[in-house]
Amino acid sequence: MDGKIIGLSERVKINGKEVLAKIDTGAERNSLDIRLAAELGVGPIIGVKRYVNVHGKTVRPIIKAHLVINGKKILASFNLFDRQKLGCRALIGRKTLKKCGFLIDPRK
Repeated sequence: MDGKIIGLSERVKINGKEVLAKIDTGAERNSLDIRLAAELGVGPIIGVKRYVNVHGKTVRPIIKAHLVINGKKILASFNLFDRQKLGCRALIGRKTLKKCGFLIDPRK
């Protein structure tokens, strides 16, 4: 069971590069810093989605990238957003967490 338990932040690999990601059960989808996406060479953009959150209304491009979290490998969708002023350059939302079957332990 321990392989399915993750903390509030985790080291993940996105397209082979290790980054610190915020695990956010309050967010439905994954988000990736737009500068990190450029460094990783992710793409192409597969669509756009409108978002309303504490930052206001935005339209964000959507890409797919290879994600490895706690040994589990999946192809995940990410919206691209300027996360420079936020704590982590990547955010993993509850759709991916549910798909992978992870449990969140805030003490970890």
